[in-house]
This record gives sequence, structure tokens and C-alpha cells, in this order.
Amino acid sequence: MFENLSNRLQAILKDLSRKGRLGEKDVDVALREVKLALLEADVNFRVVKQFIARVTERAVGTQILKSLTPAQQVIKIVNEELIALLGESGKLELTGPTPHVIMLVGLQGSGKTTTAAKLALRLRKSGQNPLLVAADVYRPAAIEQIEVLGTQLDIPVYSEGIKAKPLDICSHAIKSARKSAQSPVILDTAGRLHIDDAMMNELVQIKRRLSPTEVLLVADSMTGQDAVRVAQEFNRIVGLTGLILTKIDGDARGGAALSMRSVTGVPIKFLGAGEKLEALEIFYPDRMASRILGMGDLLTLIEKAEEAFDEEQAIRMEQKLRKATFNLEDFLQQLHEVKKIGPMDQVLQMIPGFSSVSQGMPQGVTDRRLKTIEAMIYSMTPEERSNPRILNASRKRRIARGSGTTTQDLNQLLRQFRQVQKMMKQLGSGRGRGILSMFG
Repeated sequence: MFENLSNRLQAILKDLSRKGRLGEKDVDVALREVKLALLEADVNFRVVKQFIARVTERAVGTQILKSLTPAQQVIKIVNEELIALLGESGKLELTGPTPHVIMLVGLQGSGKTTTAAKLALRLRKSGQNPLLVAADVYRPAAIEQIEVLGTQLDIPVYSEGIKAKPLDICSHAIKSARKSAQSPVILDTAGRLHIDDAMMNELVQIKRRLSPTEVLLVADSMTGQDAVRVAQEFNRIVGLTGLILTKIDGDARGGAALSMRSVTGVPIKFLGAGEKLEALEIFYPDRMASRILGMGDLLTLIEKAEEAFDEEQAIRMEQKLRKATFNLEDFLQQLHEVKKIGPMDQVLQMIPGFSSVSQGMPQGVTDRRLKTIEAMIYSMTPEERSNPRILNASRKRRIARGSGTTTQDLNQLLRQFRQVQKMMKQLGSGRGRGILSMFG
């Protein structure tokens, strides 16, 4: 989502870092470019104005300009102010008597129903016993959707169909959850194509009756400044405790994410980063700022790796490494493990110094490269996978034909494999466990 903004900011700060000592004019020129980059990314004008004012006040001080590394100081200030702009990390407040109630609100099409399921899955993984509530009676497909998702995740769903009143459904769901010791209760309330009085009155009544612990707005980050206005209106009428931004893996300019927290004063709590039900990230402003400035996000990458990687397989891989028997079959398995983390262009952006690798590439190029590698390995015999040194010219031609590639592609793969094999042997002599050890 932040690709264009990230590229612009990184280029501006890189140019700044090439200079030796900085004068006020150098800082002013750089910050003018930063301002334009933020505006082009659809960040709210008032938010941009305040941000630039704070950075300028700190960056033109004599202490910065006389510093031995003034460019680094300016980059540090931009990073710190970007973190401040994004706000504090919002955690769910699940305290007090149970069942805790989480009320999801938002416009139709924002991904609210899917987000309810994603949130329930995340909470169950943390040891909770969630209950999903189908309270959107105006869109029958929403009830069917949440029931299907509940079945898929093995998470119970409370539903009374489309004829019951949403307020009654929610009230009955709380009673049911109390009897079954289920908590939290996640309310998937109705959305509309636009904000109207009927929807808002209904939400106000539900909130007044049930006193939810959290009222979270699910907002589509692809809608730009419209999402900011929607957030302001929901917060004014209903009163929000947090935001969940969906579709951040899309090609939106990112202005909404940078504006919503500042304009509403409400913290961003989660980010929806894909269609998979596991694709809901806790929002950390410092990590997001690092991603935007191309500094990577190793902590999130480590967390994703720990969730995705199979520990027993990692132990078996460690044993292979110690015996120096790492082969192409193992290499293929490791690629499959990495793919579980997410799209490769997203993974690269989390590794410090690697964000530039995917810049300029069409979306999905790195994933297509992985599929090509898989095709070549699958075209090999078990003997060839375990001992690639036997691959002579005729074998290579056969593999290339079978995988729809060229012998040059195969030679490139073999060179990459030898490099990985060498690194794996080095890791195997220590505490390494396959590719996982690169993340921890």
C-alpha cells in the first residue's frame, strides 16, 4: 500500500544522506519534497502541515546542523515523527467481567464480516474462546458468509436469521455466551453503502444496551480520504475505541492509514494484510514507519515465521544440516515454508536493506520466480534432487523442457542452491534451523 510513498521518501532521504554537512536550505528543500510526497499519497492536508512543522522545528536546530552526521539525524527525526503521527500501538482492552463484547462497525464492502472471522481466529490462538454473532440482517449473504467462515475455523456463530432485530440478536448472543463461558463476543453489525441515520441509531442502541469493551471501525484503506471522513463520522456519533484497516496489501496510496489516527485521535489496532484468514496483523507504529522508510520490519517477519514454520520439520532440517546432507528436496521444502509467511514482495520489504529488491518489479514477480524454481525441481528425479552433481547437459535439457524453462534458468537455480547450501552448512555448525534461522 505504501509502495509509492515509500519509494519517494527513501529517494529523498538517500539524496540527503549523500551530502556532507547540511545547511538550512538543504533541509528545507528535502522537507518540501517530503511534503509533496505525503500529499501525493493522499495524506490529509492538515496532517501533512502539522507533520512538516514538527519535523522542521526539530531539524533546523543548530544541534542538528552542526552534527557530524546531520543527514542521519534528519532521517531519525522523520522516523520518530512518523511514529508519532501513526500513534501508539493499540491493544484490545479485554478486562473486567466476561463475556467481553467487541463491536465491529463500518460501511458495506469494507471487509467487516471477514475481519470478524480473522479477529476471532487470532483471539482463539491467544487462548480465548470467541463467539461470532451474525447481526447484519439486511444483507442475507453476510449471515451465510459468517456461518461458512465459522464452520471453516471451527468457531461457533450465533445467528437468528434475517427476521430478528439486530439489538435482540446481540442481546440473546450475550446470554448464550455467558451460559457457554464464551468470550469475547464479536458482533458483526450491519453496514450500508453510505452513512445514514437508521444505521447509526441502530448502532447507538446496541452500544447503549450492551456496553461493549471495544467498538472497532473496519475501514477500507483503498478508499483514501473517504475513509477518513467515515471514521470521523462514526467516532462522532457512535464513539470508537479503535480502527482496523483492511486491504493494506492493495495498491492504495496509503494516505488514509497516515491520516485516520491523527484526525480521529483513535488508535489503529489491526491491519488486514491479505485474503487469508490468518492475515490480520497487530498494528505497531514503529514497525510501520520502518517499512515506509525502507528500514525493514524484522520483528513482524520473525513472528510470521514462528507461526508458519513447522517446529518438527525445523528440527529434522537441523539434523540434516549437521550431517551436511541438505539437498534440493530440502531446498524445495524450505521455499514452501517461506511462502507460508506471505507474498515474497511483502517478505522482502520486512528485511532491512531488501525493500529495494522488489522496487520497480511488477507485483508478484518474486512469487512467479518461486513457482519457476518449484517447476524445475519437480521436473527432476528423486536421485537428481538428492544429488544435483549428477546433472549433466542432457539431464539439464530434459528438466528445462519438462518445466518450460531454459538450461540457463536451471544453471542459475543450481548456483543459487550451492550458495544456500554453503550458508546452510555454516548455520548447521551453530544453532541454525534452515531458512528459519535467518529470521531469528
